[in-house]
Amino acid sequence: MSCMEEQEAVNQTVKYYMLSDVEERNTFKSTWIIINHKIYDVTKFLEEHPGGEEVLREQAGGDATESFEDVGHSTDAREMAESFLIGELHPEDRHKIEKPPESNVITVPDNTSWWVNWVIPALAAAIVTLMFRWYTSED
Repeated sequence: MSCMEEQEAVNQTVKYYMLSDVEERNTFKSTWIIINHKIYDVTKFLEEHPGGEEVLREQAGGDATESFEDVGHSTDAREMAESFLIGELHPEDRHKIEKPPESNVITVPDNTSWWVNWVIPALAAAIVTLMFRWYTSED
């Protein structure tokens, strides 16, 4: 079987869901989440989830990738997740859940010299000290 035939066979076996389909599955009867563009039906796993069912319910109907990765799930947890896999997010909807790059922070070069960081605070401390001594001294 050629590489192209293998890819076609995989594409035929994958069930794709639109984002709207996933968003509708945010109920007690049906709880779906998205992790790395894969869709999982975690309805039967809610009560067994070690972190509590609330954790999954908060992510229900949406993208849980960041939360899933932040927790640092074990290899066993990742393998268990595969048993709840029901399909993938349709390629046309994937851009709707992608986060913008976090390069929105603009860094400004630090051109201040050492005296701004040390001399000015030291001078302010000296002035406060002199003022304190002047006010507390006996006339």
